[in-house]
Amino acid sequence: MDKIETYHFAVEPFHVDFTGHLFLGVLGNHLLNAAGRHSHNRGWGIDQLNENHYTWVLSRLSIELTEMPAQYEHVEVETWVESVMKLFTERNFLIRNADDGRIYGYARSIWAMIDVETRHPADLIALHDGDILRYVLTAEEKPCPIAKFGRIKPLLGGDTVVVATHYSDVDINGHINSIKYIEHILDLFPREQHEQHRIRRFDIAYKTESYLGDDLAFFCEETAGEHHIEIRKHVGSSEKPAGEVVVQAKLVWE
Repeated sequence: MDKIETYHFAVEPFHVDFTGHLFLGVLGNHLLNAAGRHSHNRGWGIDQLNENHYTWVLSRLSIELTEMPAQYEHVEVETWVESVMKLFTERNFLIRNADDGRIYGYARSIWAMIDVETRHPADLIALHDGDILRYVLTAEEKPCPIAKFGRIKPLLGGDTVVVATHYSDVDINGHINSIKYIEHILDLFPREQHEQHRIRRFDIAYKTESYLGDDLAFFCEETAGEHHIEIRKHVGSSEKPAGEVVVQAKLVWE
């Protein structure tokens, strides 16, 4: 079986913002759909893993774009696995126009597999006698020309916004959906920011889970044209007065 999966979608009018371009959160969902299809077609889909009480968890996601797909454009996403380690696997994406072939950008992601009952990570290489290694396409075989996920510095202060979590934030695993954090982060910025700038790179690291009913504190700090964001839960509680870090993110605009 080919090591690359190609996933197609059209940019619908209800998936674009007021500039006529795709919401980053919607693009993120399409990337995850592509990853899910690639995994399923090779016997590693979430539905197949659930039979043995395992599931995939997204740990890191980096998206770098030269332009964002616009309304009515047809897009294809290529995805492949770059490496497999004991506890993590690296998956890459190429995003391009399906009609003229121009490349919108690339994305990198890191995933872990966990036992849904214990929440402990699984040994990817030990499962199914290392079958997952058959689908690796190394960086030499299939380059992904964007930088890997870099370190995001912890925030000591910055502007703070508190967001309550609701029904529509929760996914099938029972915790706050990974893409919902991206949407909440972008909601921190005024209309003018989105009109006058576009996101060139978005990095997000998922540190721990949050659940329906958690109040999330968003700390935001601007440094040298970049916005660093940290999301914490349980801020001000007797056990964790400084809060527990759920997500760290970095936005680079142009």
